[in-house]
Amino acid sequence: MARRMSVAIGAAVPDLARWGLSSDADLIYRTLVTMGARNAHGLAVELGLPARRVEDALAELRAVGAAAGDRSIWAPRPPAEVVEALRRRRLRPADRNAQVRTHHAVVRRMAGRHGVAALGGELGDGVRYLPTRELTRRRLAELMAAERVEHLAINTEQSFDAASARAAAPLSRQIIERGVRMRVLGLPPADRDLHVDTTVLDHPFLGYREAPEMPMKLLVIDRRQVLFPADPADLERGYLEISQPGVVRALVTLFEQHWAQATDPREHGMPHITLDDRERELVSLLALGYTDLSAAARMRISTRLVTKIMRNLMDRLGVENRFQLGMVLGAARQTPMPPATCEENR
Repeated sequence: MARRMSVAIGAAVPDLARWGLSSDADLIYRTLVTMGARNAHGLAVELGLPARRVEDALAELRAVGAAAGDRSIWAPRPPAEVVEALRRRRLRPADRNAQVRTHHAVVRRMAGRHGVAALGGELGDGVRYLPTRELTRRRLAELMAAERVEHLAINTEQSFDAASARAAAPLSRQIIERGVRMRVLGLPPADRDLHVDTTVLDHPFLGYREAPEMPMKLLVIDRRQVLFPADPADLERGYLEISQPGVVRALVTLFEQHWAQATDPREHGMPHITLDDRERELVSLLALGYTDLSAAARMRISTRLVTKIMRNLMDRLGVENRFQLGMVLGAARQTPMPPATCEENR
């Protein structure tokens, strides 16, 4: 018999798909936390999923320590513990040796007299040394203020300090609002926060992808200038600003190669959904226990329109029944979670 774990029913649930688990595993974990311990058969019936998909998802949850059980009963591990365990798994030391090798290869492409030993002096010929991070931030703000076409970035950190985050967010918003296209590559973050300003994630001019390895920290301004750390092992030593066309082209090519191999983590997460006022009112009433008939009367619409609205929502989110719809909308904080018992015709 599996050890029972104490979880407060209805506790806030993390998005496990954001941590690399399947959408089925996320849905089942969310159901266990929200509704309490269940057996595999009960989960399959409630969620309208084939038994095999439920079994695979439970095995996935067991593998990461998010749930424990057997064919008789499955119970979730507390969300806070699950997040901490997933965070520890995702944190890993950066491959500094690989980044140093890439850095040195870039430096070797510069004009003959420029090299790593010259970083403390005046470089000239399309190479400028910015000796501190603060000076780099000011120079980057100048460059981005004049940016007109495209901004490329590679981040090698799994988390950012507050000063860097505060400095980057408004600059990113400003260039996107001006119509500058922006693409960002990053490692999977140490926590569930993406390496970009979440208020602009759905902007058509912003692209974001992740990969398990990144070659070097890099910023490319309009494919004309690049900035990267003078010393990849110590960002406090400042940055190099390069405008030599050959070096810029090589670094843009490096970015494009890694962009082609990276993936958008949001493609595997909870589908994005924005409800209009009528949809929000309807799903809130149904979550509170209203039937289609009583919700229609309250909203002064027909029951046929209620059915149509719900069918459209299920199609948009790719779910198969109203229970699944309630779980997904609850996860997106669009409506209260469904009650512990729900009937398909409610």
